[in-house]
Amino acid sequence: MPKTSARLLALLSLLQTRRDWPGALLAERLEVSPRTVRRDVGRLRELGYPIATFKGPDGGYRLDAGTRLPPLLFDDEQAVALAVALQTAAVGGAGIEEAAARALNTVRQVMPARLRHRIDALQVTAVERPASRPAPRVGSEVIVALGAAVHAREVLRFDYDGRFPPRRAEPHHLVTWGGRWYLIAWDLDREDWRTFRADRVVPRLPSGPRFTPRELPGGTVASFVAGRFLGSGGSGGSGDRPCRGEVVLGLPAADVSPYVRDGVVEELGADRCRLVLGSWSWTGLAAAVGRFDADIEVVGPAELKDAFARLARRFAGAAAGRPVDPAR
Repeated sequence: MPKTSARLLALLSLLQTRRDWPGALLAERLEVSPRTVRRDVGRLRELGYPIATFKGPDGGYRLDAGTRLPPLLFDDEQAVALAVALQTAAVGGAGIEEAAARALNTVRQVMPARLRHRIDALQVTAVERPASRPAPRVGSEVIVALGAAVHAREVLRFDYDGRFPPRRAEPHHLVTWGGRWYLIAWDLDREDWRTFRADRVVPRLPSGPRFTPRELPGGTVASFVAGRFLGSGGSGGSGDRPCRGEVVLGLPAADVSPYVRDGVVEELGADRCRLVLGSWSWTGLAAAVGRFDADIEVVGPAELKDAFARLARRFAGAAAGRPVDPAR
């Protein structure tokens, strides 16, 4: 007879392969007595697996539909950590974006409503850039508080970097950049957009009144972050390079982010991402984007579209074998 722990895993595996299992058949497959099966079912129930008993000539057991994981094996901190990890996995470069999304959905379905509501309020926008140094740790309670304020559109009061007085802000997005967490918010006291490092934020609860979200400069989170961290003041403009443009690529964000260095990649779906990138010339920028083997949609500006048109003419001429024309 196998040990109890191995037998429990075997029993759980069998219960997940079909809807109904007669008790006698389970006992036969596990090579134990029906009484041992009953005891093992009781142990699994204690671990949080909702196993139902059905009666009849072939009475037996059923693992309730939709329960792949026991709903009570994660404590609150573990559940929050799991949700954060799965939401940010899309920019990890490991090729697990779709699996991470499915895993998050599966785990969410079997969690208690109380915990599920907390996770639903934690919406993270992952904006990726290669990290240049180890990122400071941020407590999960801070991430939850910031995410909840963003979700509820409530004014946030918090201490920042140990300074006084407390700050008041309208939280807009919680983002990652270069391995660090940041809160994008409208600072009510300074009447301007600010980017706060989450590891320096100490939220004061409860939150303040609800607010109507303002329009974010640059139009998208990726454009705003690129402007703030690359020197264009949040407008998504020229930044530290004279030419900066925005495109949508038909590739996963994880396939693009390792190759753009100072660019900003924002996930738009399993096979689409937004790229904000700078260069010293519009033609150079178009060529840098064109190196990705994917469909390209130019968001702007017009100069970037014109650069693509010039390259298209040149590439068509090269394909046709036409001689070089300096005027082109």
